[in-house]
Amino acid sequence: MRFLLLFGLLVSLVTPTFAADFTELTSGIEFVRIKGGVFDMGDTTHTGYEFERPLHQVNVKEFFMGTYEVTLAQYDKFASETNRPLPDDAGWGRDNRPVINVSWEDATAYAAWLSGKSGRRFRLPTEAEWEYAARAGSNTAYWWGNEVGRGNANCNGCGSRWDNPQTAPVGSFTANRFGLYDMHGNVSEWVADRRHDSYQGAPADGSAWVDGTSADRVQRGGSFRDFPKDIKASTRNWANPSRKQIDCGFRLVMEEK
Repeated sequence: MRFLLLFGLLVSLVTPTFAADFTELTSGIEFVRIKGGVFDMGDTTHTGYEFERPLHQVNVKEFFMGTYEVTLAQYDKFASETNRPLPDDAGWGRDNRPVINVSWEDATAYAAWLSGKSGRRFRLPTEAEWEYAARAGSNTAYWWGNEVGRGNANCNGCGSRWDNPQTAPVGSFTANRFGLYDMHGNVSEWVADRRHDSYQGAPADGSAWVDGTSADRVQRGGSFRDFPKDIKASTRNWANPSRKQIDCGFRLVMEEK
């Protein structure tokens, strides 16, 4: 018994615990406050793709970010109230699985609906906010280091029991140092920015990069189907804003009042 108590104490000392800074009552979405700061955005390890370059410095203001990816259960409330079809869950369950098969247009509509319900403003994160939050103060490939290891995320080769076949319930892995779960893998996440094939001319203030001619919108974080190299903090992808994918969802940012 004494050994178990000591073991539990040691685990509590090395495993950080986080409490939500705000919970939105309509949806139950939890948010953590992300303090602002300056960081290097892009290919910090010099092992990435051309579209992760040039490495550039960005100054991000404080914001609140969803602790978890929005779940199917949380999205279903919106879909039912607005007479939208429920997104297909692929037979994996709806309660605490991340929402999938939703477009960028669906995600922004959800944010607008929740803003109207609560009186606060919710939106998709900017690409800079997303990467700043994913890095959580690190400049490595993943927030925990440069090697993917085993059991740190859900991807095709991450060593979890969900690898490649399906999503994992949100919060199945350790949170990063900012208290955010599943920033690497599980599902790719829509962000606000338009597609740009490099960071040449990207905003330095953390705002969304929405000018340009491409209709595509950016996705970040990689998914359960991606290899480890494609779930790094700097990895980018994009798709048409109307496209729905089995491995893409989203999380929200809440702005200060």
